[in-house]
Amino acid sequence: MKPAQKSSLPVVIAGLLLGILMASMDNTIVATAMGNIVGELGGMDKFVWVTSAYMVAEMAGMPIFGKLSDMYGRKKFFVFGIILFMLGSALCGTATTITELALYRAVQGIGGGALVPIAFTIMFDAVPLEKRGSLGGLFGAVFGMSSIFGPLLGAYITDHIAWEWIFYINLPLGVIAFIMVAFFYKESHEHSKQPIDWFGAFTLLGAVICLMFALELGGKEIAWDSWEIFSLFGGFAVLLIAFLYAETKAKEPVISFGLFKNRLYATSVLVGLFSGAAFIAASVYIPIFIQGVLGGSATNSGLVLLPMMVGSVVTATLGGSLMNKMPYRNILIPTLLLFLVGTALVATLSVNSTRLIVTIYMILIGLGIGASFSVLGNAAIHGLDYRQRGTASSTLNFLRSLGMTIGITTFGLIQSHSFTHEMTKGFGSAGAGAANAGGAAAMPAGIDIKDPHALLAPETRSLIPPEVLHNISEMLASSIVQTFAWACVPAILALLAALFMGSKKLDHTAEVAPAGGEGKEYSPVH
Repeated sequence: MKPAQKSSLPVVIAGLLLGILMASMDNTIVATAMGNIVGELGGMDKFVWVTSAYMVAEMAGMPIFGKLSDMYGRKKFFVFGIILFMLGSALCGTATTITELALYRAVQGIGGGALVPIAFTIMFDAVPLEKRGSLGGLFGAVFGMSSIFGPLLGAYITDHIAWEWIFYINLPLGVIAFIMVAFFYKESHEHSKQPIDWFGAFTLLGAVICLMFALELGGKEIAWDSWEIFSLFGGFAVLLIAFLYAETKAKEPVISFGLFKNRLYATSVLVGLFSGAAFIAASVYIPIFIQGVLGGSATNSGLVLLPMMVGSVVTATLGGSLMNKMPYRNILIPTLLLFLVGTALVATLSVNSTRLIVTIYMILIGLGIGASFSVLGNAAIHGLDYRQRGTASSTLNFLRSLGMTIGITTFGLIQSHSFTHEMTKGFGSAGAGAANAGGAAAMPAGIDIKDPHALLAPETRSLIPPEVLHNISEMLASSIVQTFAWACVPAILALLAALFMGSKKLDHTAEVAPAGGEGKEYSPVH
């Protein structure tokens, strides 16, 4: 096969980066505008579906599109993802009810499920081996930077234009990405018809939907001990068992269990799963700590998390550049150790901690997690031939997203239970209207002191008596610190998984196609 044309490769890479930026930024940009959206469309009791619908569709689509791209080529499914993402974006801007918006977000999510994993896989296919490390760092950096610019852009558009434009902005960006990839990426992989594992695809889709809705609704919309939640978890278990059985029989399984016999791949996936679960705790609860405990005025999570995200971009870029020089394991072990130290340090915070101390700890966490954004993607496809890379990349992204979802639900339960327990001890079961230990006056009407979100807005904090505010801040700090302590568990597991990755690095052996046994380098573009 002929190598990629150098003149078109930068255009293709730019289109892929734009696709990743749109899909990975979408949830954060929408979260910032949810207050305005609910205020205009109503449906306060259903707003959680706006986020859940996107996440469910995206996660379910990742392994399916990854497998299809292995069988029938990357380009057509990446382009399909862009078109569907733009269609969903256009529909979202026209929504007149919260239910409509949730349905249209599901359409967006299906497109997003194709964009992110296939973009990484096309980069692995099209980029020469000697440049793959540095570009992998760039891709990882863009993935991390989306967490910064999403909330900032969402807040600006919502405040100065209209919330509909957080969706409409995807249209010109999508058109540009479409042109760059559709017209400049020349894929030359020879395709052959293969049977599609429809049963595996549908059982996986059903299992993900049941699990996601159980985690999203449990303890929020519906009680954990309700028959609805039990039914969702039961449906997840049954469908998961059916999926696992189907994959052992399918000729072309959606997720090939044979990949997990490869130690480097299996450990890379485990690092992604566990590090994602720990990282989401920092991403969610550090802003709450700064605003609810320290009384920070920044209400935008993008600004609050800026030090952590800048740190992640630094090591994402550095990790990518080092992959040609040292084993993946040697890059990940010191950074994951730094990640564990940072996570352990935030578990020592208190109501007396300064903003400077919190910022330093955030930088450590960012430096610790950043390398995984760029290194794991390359490690996961190391030694795999062209027809396995899409499945490998999408499964890695799927399980990392699943780790984040399970992590935020689990840590949410821990923090909520701890905070409720502290509040019950401090104010009694009645909660509001009671005097604190220092004899503070009753709370102003309309403020629920058991709601931690009441502590995030400066205008609300100013209405709470100082003695009560101090006591509640201590209780909130205690609950968040306990959550960070538990987050050390997956951080430790991620580090342990990295220890078993072996000594492989990004070199010529990464291009050997073991499945075909030919041992030749392969380029899918011309």
